[in-house]
Amino acid sequence: MTSTILYTGKTHTTGGRDGQSRSDDGRLDIKLSTPGSNGAGTNPEQLFGAGWSACFIGAMTHAARARKIALPAGTSVSAEIDLGNGDSGYFLQARLTVSLPGLDREAAQSLIEAAHQTCPYSKATRGNIDVAFTLI
Repeated sequence: MTSTILYTGKTHTTGGRDGQSRSDDGRLDIKLSTPGSNGAGTNPEQLFGAGWSACFIGAMTHAARARKIALPAGTSVSAEIDLGNGDSGYFLQARLTVSLPGLDREAAQSLIEAAHQTCPYSKATRGNIDVAFTLI
């Protein structure tokens, strides 16, 4: 199989969940805080949700083009990423809520299913974490 690397995101983090992350190009420079704390920063679960939802919109855009459907201007994806702890240790689970205003339900559901098959975040998590989708 031939593959091409399209982009490599490079970050450097110090201090763990109560630290700092910076990208090599300087576009990302954020403080991190433990989830639920009063810290001033964001946390890995929020960052993961932001990345996944942005990527998922891109995958739906690709699916819409392939189907010759216009993706609605108000398209959005809200992500909820849970950090849990159970018998086997820490885990993640996710809920993505998709809004495709004005698109009929069948077409919208088709785009969500196609995007979930092609989105790199969906591929990376498939079989590893529980994921639920809601179309609103």
